[in-house]
Order: sequence, then C-alpha cells, then structure tokens
Amino acid sequence: MKLVVFGAGNIGRSFVGQLFARAGYQVVFVDIDARLVEALNREGRYRIEIKDRRPGEIWVEGVSAVDGRDGERVAKEVGSCDMLATAVGTGSLPHIYPGIARGLSVREKAGRPPLDIIICENLRNAAGVFGEGLREHLPAGFPIEERVGLIETSIGKMVPIMPEEVRRREPLVLYAEAYNTLILDAKGFRNAIPEVPGLDPKENMAAYVDRKAFIHNCGHAVCAYVGYLAHEEAVYIWEMMADEEVRETARRAMWESGRALMKRYPDEFDERNQGEHIEDLLSRFGNEALGDTIYRVGRDLGRKLSRGDRLVGALLMDAEERVAAPATTLGAAAGLMFRGSDERGELFGADEELRRRFTEHGIDWALSEVCGLDEAVEAEARIAAGIRAAYADLRERKEGWLEGLLETG
Repeated sequence: MKLVVFGAGNIGRSFVGQLFARAGYQVVFVDIDARLVEALNREGRYRIEIKDRRPGEIWVEGVSAVDGRDGERVAKEVGSCDMLATAVGTGSLPHIYPGIARGLSVREKAGRPPLDIIICENLRNAAGVFGEGLREHLPAGFPIEERVGLIETSIGKMVPIMPEEVRRREPLVLYAEAYNTLILDAKGFRNAIPEVPGLDPKENMAAYVDRKAFIHNCGHAVCAYVGYLAHEEAVYIWEMMADEEVRETARRAMWESGRALMKRYPDEFDERNQGEHIEDLLSRFGNEALGDTIYRVGRDLGRKLSRGDRLVGALLMDAEERVAAPATTLGAAAGLMFRGSDERGELFGADEELRRRFTEHGIDWALSEVCGLDEAVEAEARIAAGIRAAYADLRERKEGWLEGLLETG
C-alpha cells in the first residue's frame, strides 16, 4: 500500500506521513525543497522528537520523496498510489492541483480505483475549495464525484517551528507534541476507510472543523495576541499560560465558541465534552517542552483575522447563535496590535505589509478589508463596534491593562 503526501513539512511528516508509515504504508513525499527531497531519498527515514511531558522519539521508516517540479514523476506516483494526502498550506494548493489532475488522468487510463485525498489543511469547506481548484485542471466531463474522495480533516496536532540551527544541522528532524489523533470525514471516502491507528472518522465533519477553528485556533490566537500585549518580551506560548489573566481570557474565549457550538451542533457537543476539550487544549498550550512560539501562533494576520477564520469567524458564529463574546472580541482587537517577530527579530513577510497599510489607513480599513466585516449588516456592525471599542481601550492601557476588561463576560 502506498500513500503519496504533497508537502514534506511539519504536518506532512510528523502527522499524516507518520501515521500511515507506522501502519505499514510506503510513504512518498512530494516537495519542492530539493535539499529535503535528497535527504529523504538518501536516508529513507526520519526522526520525530516528542516534546511533551513524556518525551520520546519516533523513527519513521520506508519513506522516499519526489521533486514537485518533476511533473511526469509526480503524475506517475499519483497514478499508482492507494491514497493521497496534502499538507502544503492553503496558499500553495493552487500549485499542486495540476500534478494531481495529471495523475488522475493516468489513473483513469489505467483503470485504477477511485483516489481518496486527505486534505490536511487549516481550511473550512476544504473539500469544496479543493474540488473547485482541481476541476480547473481536469478534462471536461471528468467524473470527479465518482473518481475522487475529498476528505476534510481537523488538524489538532501542534508542531513548532524548528530552530534554524537545528534545521541546518539535522534537516530531517521534527519536534512535535504527543497528540496523534487525526479527525477526518467518514463520508468523504470513495473506498473503504483504511485501518490506520490514529484515524478518527466522524459522520458530522462540519462540527469538528468548526470546533478546531473556533475553540482550538481561537484560544491559541487569544493566547498569542493578548499575551503579546501583556508580555512583549516573551517568546513562548507556555509563558502566556503561566499568566492567570491571559489563560483565563483564552478560556473564556474558548467557552464563548463552545456555547455557540453546543447550540449549533447539539447532537455532537455538550457541557461535559466541551469542557474536557477546552481544559485538554489549555494544558497542551502550556507544554513547555514543545517550545511553541508566540510568533508561530500569531503570525499571518491577514489570514488569522479574516472573516471566516478563528476570531472573526467565531464572532460571526457567536452572533448568529446569540452568545455574548467579549473575550473573543478582545482577542481580535489585540490581534490588530500584534507585532510578534521570529528568532531573527523579523515580522512575518505578509504582516509587514499589513502593518504598513494599517498604520496608513487605520482601524476602519482593517475591520473592512482585513476582517471582512460589512457594517451595513446590523450584526456585523455590532461586531465591528465591539472590536473598535476594545482596540481603543487596549491602546490606552499600560500597567494593569487587562484588569477589568472582561468583568461583563
């Protein structure tokens, strides 16, 4: 059995590739990092260091790699594999559609079975987005609904940015937490669901995609954004969890989403399982051994503050479900002030441009153009007004800046 994984980065190797390799699959990575491709082919294995309360290591064996720019080889691998996965980041998806489409045509000519594609991207409606992108490169009339299974996932595993020194010294080593469960859409498969330990198929996938975005991602972002304002000198997320005010703000934001999700998906979520999930996440956020940084969690503001993402998307859901959301509002406002930098003291590339435009045009521009809020719509006007007020309040505060902000929450 063979799995082809587009993307040999953090999630591709530490999560989906690792799960399938340990279940006996041959794993072939497709990537454009020539050094990484060469190293994977030379060694045929890689190592994952488990950075958790119980440290350990996992050797992932029997792997190889293909340069993503070699279209003929990519199509051949896609044409002959038993399953495919992607973990390239949403911005890179357009670059992989042509190779997958070409491979699907190879499969069709060879009479191969349908191909299931596990979409390991932080993307709501991933199946719809992926299918639309793929259709643009397939022949007219290609029966994609019958021939391709588009499987959405909820990626809960946390993998930090590798220190630059370690990447240079050991390019195949990854750090990751111990969490190893891949939630995925049971209804997306065209073939039988593979018996791979760690896969957790769900019938109502939308509920778990929303839970990931609006509890996990939302709470993580609040930790980074609110924590950065409280401790600009801090580097790690675990440092934020040691601050009672920051931790409680994140918990409240997560419960705001939790209550809204309980209303939206009453057959999936209740007070007990939401509480267990939130407390488990807060504990994992505080994992000092993982070394996850405020910069990694907070960077890419244009995406993370956008309409459908972790904060504004949560606020829109909260408004629809009539749940008050002062902590999430505070998190969004703090996000507009986030200036976290990497180990070289540099902002994420796209955040530099956003910062420049925000300085030039102000918060009204950000609420409209970054957050995507339409203040002609009453509910969205209220959300925008709340963020605007919280932003003004944050700008005025110095010592004791967080105290009292959530008294009404």
